[in-house]
Amino acid sequence: MRQHLIFDADDTLWENNIYFERAFDQFCEYLGHSSLTPDEIRSILDEIEVHNNRIHGYGAINFGRNLSQCYLRLAERAVEEHDLERVKAMAHKILEQEVDLMPGVAETLPFLAEKHELTMFTKGHPEEQNRKIDLSGLRPLFAHCEVVKEKNREAYLQLAEVRGFDHAHTWMIGNSPKSDINPALAAGLRAVYVPHERTWTLEREEIQDVDGRLVIVKSFSDLLELFG
Repeated sequence: MRQHLIFDADDTLWENNIYFERAFDQFCEYLGHSSLTPDEIRSILDEIEVHNNRIHGYGAINFGRNLSQCYLRLAERAVEEHDLERVKAMAHKILEQEVDLMPGVAETLPFLAEKHELTMFTKGHPEEQNRKIDLSGLRPLFAHCEVVKEKNREAYLQLAEVRGFDHAHTWMIGNSPKSDINPALAAGLRAVYVPHERTWTLEREEIQDVDGRLVIVKSFSDLLELFG
């Protein structure tokens, strides 16, 4: 039966968080704090990001802003403008990354596109996300691509209503429990969890399986068997 398959983008279709982790490692090295460990610095940065993400959203540009604020809070020396510019540059360099598809994506998506209606549903900065969609070469496989500020229950309900999706035959496929799986299930959709070992810490939470509407796979290629 033809179904509606909604795909997350970052860390589901292509690598993303690893580049933010590399920028964070560079940040910690440049900060050179005398007592705080990287994990402790990460905890402080998480607090800043939780606050700022509500206002500014996601993406490399906003990540640069968050790193700058973290540097201002933690630096143990006088902060010069060139320090902040260097910190921002660590994040902005992410914008230069090529799009590296996850294993199995290039082989699996064309097959699924022949049998089902595919939607790409991603959050972040519209310009940044659309750049990655275009570089990936995957856009022609999708009937609809949408970038939103936040992926919550209301966002999924609106997507399903606007696109005319039958909830019983609509699946959200992604790696993030917080943005992909739990809100889609809360909206009455089905979901496929594709784990990624480097999922962003702020996207992790306990998965709430509802009425057996959740399927967990080991790899993206497993979708061939599930939807073949």
